[in-house]
Amino acid sequence: MTAMARRPCIAVSGDATATPGSPHWVAAASLGEALVDAGYRIVTGGMGGVMEAACLGARRSACYREGDTIGLLPGEDATAANPYADVVLPTGQGHARNALVAQADALVAIGGGAGTLSEIAFAWIHRRVVIGFRLPGWSGRVADAPLDDRPRFATVSDDRVHGVDSAAEAISILRAHLQTHLAAARPGR
Repeated sequence: MTAMARRPCIAVSGDATATPGSPHWVAAASLGEALVDAGYRIVTGGMGGVMEAACLGARRSACYREGDTIGLLPGEDATAANPYADVVLPTGQGHARNALVAQADALVAIGGGAGTLSEIAFAWIHRRVVIGFRLPGWSGRVADAPLDDRPRFATVSDDRVHGVDSAAEAISILRAHLQTHLAAARPGR
């Protein structure tokens, strides 16, 4: 039996109140589809808004496979997950589950409030690629700048929250930076 290569998991976080047709929803659905098209899996907080839209978009991909959308719920009730999350893990951790979401290989934020900001900060601390859509909310406020002044890597220049306006730009940044960041973030580097 041949082992399958692990597909990178990309966290998608953002505005939990986004509604169908809103700019945040449209961006998240487009991103979800593009991520799965590019061979990634999606990790979200498993609830509504941006999280639901990203999972719905993932299912629209011609490359979609069951298990491509993972929802890490804040509560203990698996039935609270959005209907498009394939793998549902109720953490019972409340907002502390944001630290788990940020352990994905990279994080893309779309708008969002304090919860999204915490996921951005955790991903930054854990030296992940962080991408922020230039939309209202925390993603737009931190896009195109480093989150703080401490250098995260000796080998990565121009380290910042990468600002984007489209799913295609996010995919391009992931392709250009993901492997470099993952290698540089390994212990001992």
